[in-house]
Amino acid sequence: MSRLSWLFGRRTGRDRDGSGEPESESARRRRTREHLAEFTATRVGVEAYIEPPTVDEPTSVLFIATTGEWTRRRVPDASTARAIAKDLSIPVYDVNFTGYPQRMRDWNSARRRNQRESRGS
Repeated sequence: MSRLSWLFGRRTGRDRDGSGEPESESARRRRTREHLAEFTATRVGVEAYIEPPTVDEPTSVLFIATTGEWTRRRVPDASTARAIAKDLSIPVYDVNFTGYPQRMRDWNSARRRNQRESRGS
């Protein structure tokens, strides 16, 4: 566990297999790649969008399908995100230059609307 995660009590990646032991870095990377590969294989027109690191969050990559459905995962750096996208043969963009696609915002809005409606029934 890194010093910062220890300092702030974060337990990210720990106890994934129920053993109580921290998950190894290679296991986390493998799980991230598997998730993104599965997302890409089960959706149409997936594109990758790299989000730069901020004060609070490390670099991350968003995979967005043509429907607007999306998934986000942390990655060590932008070059890792590009390598994952290249391995999966999908286009990759930098959010700083392209912004987020409208289809993602539309999907988020529709999902929030559906959740409100289902709670109101």
